[in-house]
Amino acid sequence: MSQVLSSPEDRHYMEIALQEARRAAQEGEIPVGAVLVHDGKIIAQDHNRREQLQDATAHAEILVIRHSCEVLKRWRLSDTTLYVTLEPCPMCAGAIWNARIGRVVFGAGDSAAGACGSLFQIPAHPALHQPIELTAGVEEATCKKILQEFLKARR
Repeated sequence: MSQVLSSPEDRHYMEIALQEARRAAQEGEIPVGAVLVHDGKIIAQDHNRREQLQDATAHAEILVIRHSCEVLKRWRLSDTTLYVTLEPCPMCAGAIWNARIGRVVFGAGDSAAGACGSLFQIPAHPALHQPIELTAGVEEATCKKILQEFLKARR
């Protein structure tokens, strides 16, 4: 996983993802927000809605991937960047990998359930696997704080 200095663009889109995470927390959902960008424009933004939609797959990442596929009229999203406040879980990382998203930028790493580093490094024939550029730690402290405050309030 690459951990680089974040660009102003990365911080801008992560701030929007953080706004979505705060909405999730207000709704009683695990506070994860996601934004999917194509050609410098936001195609989709959302937050976890599992409880609201009564859908185990209604993670922020999955919701923005679904919407982006509808908007762009295709399932391959290799020319997009996904910004998400928490490192994706195995289910979401699988969806990201299968959608062929070109770049993932996340805030807080998840040592318990995060799957980006392992799943995105699966060696395979180039025709079957498109590399995903990964940037970790953008606005990490703020992303962690939102999650910690949410969990603390529920203890």
